[in-house]
Amino acid sequence: MDSTDHAILDVLKANARASYAEIGDRVQLSASAAKRRVDRLVEDRVIRSFTIDVDPALDGMSTEAYVELFCRGTVSPQDLRRILASVPEVVDAATITGEADAIVHIRSRDVASLEVALESIRVATSVDHTRSAIVLTQLVRRA
Repeated sequence: MDSTDHAILDVLKANARASYAEIGDRVQLSASAAKRRVDRLVEDRVIRSFTIDVDPALDGMSTEAYVELFCRGTVSPQDLRRILASVPEVVDAATITGEADAIVHIRSRDVASLEVALESIRVATSVDHTRSAIVLTQLVRRA
């Protein structure tokens, strides 16, 4: 990747719907050259997807929680991924250092649906317990 590729990524991060002509104008390339660069970035998996960013509050998913996940014994990241991927309210998850084995970001319609999502995670035999913190005010959010 060179500086032009990075500039293209910056344009697309700001507006994934930017036309090839717009991208080209911003990075001093023709529209066709910009398209070739974007196609290569997709082929090389630098760009993994084009998506939209919906305001969760307007989409009816305004309740958020961060959940520490504590496992019984040793559980592989693949097993955790399988467990968490089956819960649609899980929007992000990662293994972490410290006492907990993983941190999970959940977004749901309300506290009752948050509780259902948590129970879906807790029933897994490898999960010992969870510790949750419900988000009150989102202060900073970056892509």
